[in-house]
Amino acid sequence: MADKGGRGRLLFFPLPLQGHVTPMLQLAEIFYSKGFSITIIHTRYNSPNPSSYPNFTFLPISDGFSEKKTSELSIFALASILNVNCLDPFKDCLTDLLSGESKVHTTCLISDTVLHFTREVAESFKLPRFVLRTSGVGVFRAFAAIPLLREKGYLPIQASRLEEPVPELPPLRVKDLPVINVPNAEMFYQLIAGLVNEARTSSGVIFNSFEELEQSAVAAVRQEFPTPIFPVGPFHQYFPSASSSLVQPDETSISWLDKQAPKSVIYVSFGSIAAVKENEFLEIAWGLANCKHPFLWVIRPGSIHGSQWLESLPSGFLDMVGERGHIVKWAPQLEVLAHPAVGAFWTHNGWNSTLESICAGVPMICMPCFTDQFVIARYVTHVWKVGVQLDNGLERKTIVEVIRKLMDNEEGEEIRNRVVDFKEKANVSLRHGGSSHGTLENLISCISSS
Repeated sequence: MADKGGRGRLLFFPLPLQGHVTPMLQLAEIFYSKGFSITIIHTRYNSPNPSSYPNFTFLPISDGFSEKKTSELSIFALASILNVNCLDPFKDCLTDLLSGESKVHTTCLISDTVLHFTREVAESFKLPRFVLRTSGVGVFRAFAAIPLLREKGYLPIQASRLEEPVPELPPLRVKDLPVINVPNAEMFYQLIAGLVNEARTSSGVIFNSFEELEQSAVAAVRQEFPTPIFPVGPFHQYFPSASSSLVQPDETSISWLDKQAPKSVIYVSFGSIAAVKENEFLEIAWGLANCKHPFLWVIRPGSIHGSQWLESLPSGFLDMVGERGHIVKWAPQLEVLAHPAVGAFWTHNGWNSTLESICAGVPMICMPCFTDQFVIARYVTHVWKVGVQLDNGLERKTIVEVIRKLMDNEEGEEIRNRVVDFKEKANVSLRHGGSSHGTLENLISCISSS
């Protein structure tokens, strides 16, 4: 293992979900390139592959989970249990690590905001703690406003008010607020309040975003929030990165794309967690069949309620679409989005996917599934105007109309031009003199002096 360590050692602790592990490891790579030694502390559940990161030290800790148990948990139940189960193992890990220090001094901990227990442990070791917020600045602002939204009666959401604007959080409507339908709503509110509090009590909040994309949200959070914030993204654009995917991607995606015309393909992927109902899956299938455009469709095993994989496809579907469609279990997304054949990305609007699409200059078809994705989709369609939203349910006829609007019409060309403009702004932000470049230098100074 190569170990720079000239600027000290940084500890990183990601939440063990794909959308959180990916940006944390990308951030660790950025800091490694700046002369820091990197140690990743992680749960055994969904642990990253150390062989992909030979320059990092990986320290697994016990999480008290069995595989069967985790498969039955919601994200929020998983996070709540981790915050209890990991406190003592994390404390033991830090005790061993810090007592054995010799040449490399540990400078600080960077943890996911959802891992509340890390604050108590870091404070007991007098270790400065920064947090990574793995969604956008606008989403964070909406989360921070939840107590106010409850007080003003926007939450819990009432069906009769879905289309009402929320003047406290433009451009959001009531239906865009970042909540999720869970049996215990209070547990969700507590988790979000904890997330915001962990950011508030940290030495600084790091965002995988850039100022030119979220200018008004960044300005608002800086005004409303006591803790320094550091939008230093897009992380994946700093340099070609080793894959942090917890699933092996299907490389046939690229060889299939190589045979398609420029900007002709719809890439369809709903991320590592989102799942659809069987009737929705059928409408998606018929929409893709009827739109006449080639499509690369990621169908993750288990992503359709009640199905293992492709058994819910309409009879004869694969023969009907033939070579025009290519279905895989997982795709190398950054390579796919960068491919000249891809003309649109039908996405669930997870933050990583949205940012990757913008940085590749690919317009989006938005189908948010839960929580922060509704906020992000609203920003995509009504602030940045780099996509169109599939709203009010999924019907094959509407799907075809939306695809044609984006792929074949003048409006789609205007959307494409705007997303290409944001792609260039993202590139400029990382160059010397750019906003993210300067903010990263400030963050390094802050960490080095903490």
